[in-house]
Amino acid sequence: MGTHRRPRQRVTGGGRARTAATITLAGAATATGLGGTGHADPQPTAAQVRAKVDKLYQQAEVATEKYNGAKEKADAAEQRLEKLRDQAARKEDRLNSAREALGSVAAAQYRSGGLDPALQLALSADPDRYLDGAAFVERAGSRQTAAVGRVRKELRDIERLRGAARVELASLTSRRAELKRHRETVTGKLETARRLLSRLTAEERARSGQGTGDRASRSPAGDRQPLSAPSAQAPNSRAAAAVAYAYQKLGSPYVWGATGPNAFDCSGLTQAAYRAAGVSLPRTTYAQIDAGRRVARSELLPGDLVFFYSGISHVGIYVGKGQMIHAPNPSAPVRVAPVDQMPFAGAARVV
Repeated sequence: MGTHRRPRQRVTGGGRARTAATITLAGAATATGLGGTGHADPQPTAAQVRAKVDKLYQQAEVATEKYNGAKEKADAAEQRLEKLRDQAARKEDRLNSAREALGSVAAAQYRSGGLDPALQLALSADPDRYLDGAAFVERAGSRQTAAVGRVRKELRDIERLRGAARVELASLTSRRAELKRHRETVTGKLETARRLLSRLTAEERARSGQGTGDRASRSPAGDRQPLSAPSAQAPNSRAAAAVAYAYQKLGSPYVWGATGPNAFDCSGLTQAAYRAAGVSLPRTTYAQIDAGRRVARSELLPGDLVFFYSGISHVGIYVGKGQMIHAPNPSAPVRVAPVDQMPFAGAARVV
């Protein structure tokens, strides 16, 4: 007898349900990977933030020294321009006096019925036309030849001074544009560093140090007392005076571009210290290293300038016992620190 079986009913919704569940789970996994917290980038540690900040400070200091150099050149160009303008103004005064004298002669000649051609040319309002006609002046016989010659010389001198002033003005304009670029670089680096530091707690900032190369020097910002006397005598009274000045400035804030008396950048501090000792130093680190006799690290004496990094972008003043006083960066004041905390690049004995 044949067996009759009921046909198996196909589950019409189960497969679709399983498929939908699979898609949902996959979508959830994808969403977690893209926007969720399951695979978010880890937050940098305090040490990583500090390292990044230190690098930004070093880059800012390189730009600061470039700014200082450009400013020094811009100031010199501005002084030269003012000097040229003063010289031109004095020449113009003499020219006006000479032309007034010639004008009196011309008036007398006119009343007598004629005007000497040389005087006509000398009294012209167009200096270029006058100079172009100089040969005619030389041919024109006149009792006023000497006076006309003086006017001619003054005009030429004025044109020469004006030409030189135009060159200096172009140089000054270029220097000011360069200053703006360096200023933007410095402020940009420092602002980025400030934002990074704001992510750290006060405790994390304290643990990680106060700034580039200052992990071994934790004296408080208000500490202006000498930490220790130099281990050796300065080579002369001026070097000793520079060291004494640096000690007096312990705790002063770092401000880029500053040369004292209340705030400093690194080369500004060394320049101010030697200025107080009666010695004029250049403004920048890469010029200061050539301002004295090079000395080996093993020969350092108090007052020697010590330089760091391959680009000579940082400087301090040696005070003995392997220590220096320097202006580190905006996160740390003027302080005593070990010479070996940064890559040593050289030293110079100024006097």
